[in-house]
Amino acid sequence: MGMVGGGPDAFIGAVHRIAARMDGMISLVCGSFSSDPQKSKVAGELLELSQDRVYPDYKTMIEKESALPENERMDFISIVTPNHVHFEPAKLALEAGFDVVIDKPVTFSLEEAKQLKQIIDSTGRVFALTHTYTGYPMVKQAKEIVASGKLGTIRKVYVEYLQGWLYNKLEDSNQKQAAWRTDPKRSGKAGCMGDIGTHAFNLAEYVTGQKVTSLCANLNTVVPGRLLDDDGAVLLCFDNGATGTLMASQVCTGAENNIRIRVFGDQAGLEWQQEDCNSLTVYHPDGPRQVWRTGTGYAGGLAVHNTRTPAGHPEGYLEAFANIYRNAVQVMLARRNNIEPVGASSDFPGIEEGVRGMAFVENVVAASGSSEKWKIFEV
Repeated sequence: MGMVGGGPDAFIGAVHRIAARMDGMISLVCGSFSSDPQKSKVAGELLELSQDRVYPDYKTMIEKESALPENERMDFISIVTPNHVHFEPAKLALEAGFDVVIDKPVTFSLEEAKQLKQIIDSTGRVFALTHTYTGYPMVKQAKEIVASGKLGTIRKVYVEYLQGWLYNKLEDSNQKQAAWRTDPKRSGKAGCMGDIGTHAFNLAEYVTGQKVTSLCANLNTVVPGRLLDDDGAVLLCFDNGATGTLMASQVCTGAENNIRIRVFGDQAGLEWQQEDCNSLTVYHPDGPRQVWRTGTGYAGGLAVHNTRTPAGHPEGYLEAFANIYRNAVQVMLARRNNIEPVGASSDFPGIEEGVRGMAFVENVVAASGSSEKWKIFEV
């Protein structure tokens, strides 16, 4: 693996590196870790990489790696930069014949996401998007339960992602993560909704198997002087007639990262939340609640494939992140060897989810600024 971004003071780059190493299938061999060549060099030294494979910029990295013999160059590239530096390195890597793993949201704009999809379609490269929460075993179990029909016809979907870390104007203190996420030049059209609202949206579509067809949105900027939204709520209509509510906020003082989803059909309902990520609760109208647990023998195929430890041994955020890397690499290896990948390996977010995520951002921003009650979801 080669990496773009993730240098000194970065947060998510280290998470990607831990997740990638977890199953012993991936090693970091090169990188361009910062827009500052000196910072990239320092990061390479800390990561104990050969200095001739620590590059001053991603263009040089892709060019130099492409020139190496096939058995020496990087196999794929991981892009962990702020949103405005997603499209260009992904485009160059794909066109140079490298597979790509990229942090969400996929690009800075919907137009870039559509262009990237065209490149992926034309090159045929593997492309993975790290919508982490779909990597949890019990989220995958929830998807299988819904798909099996045990809940009946889906009627209601409630999904929320509440944080509190931006309850004050943290960006004024030069805190790097707050600074770029609240800057429209680097984050894009939306702040909170682009950062964590896209996770909630992706989780709702993943678990239910339904697509949003229209929405009604209200975005707020709670902290005075902030340039992008830090709070919002969205009413959703799905293609099977179900309705739902999505809430995302980064000003819920004291809240951490308890993303939560509840899905109700005409036969049963279910609930999953990250604070108890190894449990999935299923509700029945005429019987007691069921609690499904990670690592148990009764779990379905998707959950089992994405579980590493026996029941009672917690698996969390890093393991869910690692599932995306492992599944993507299993597909890369299968293609290299001209064999069909194991079915469960193909269950990871890709460019389709990326395009819909960017469409969600643009539709929410448009709906929030409109006097019309409902907006048709346009991709």
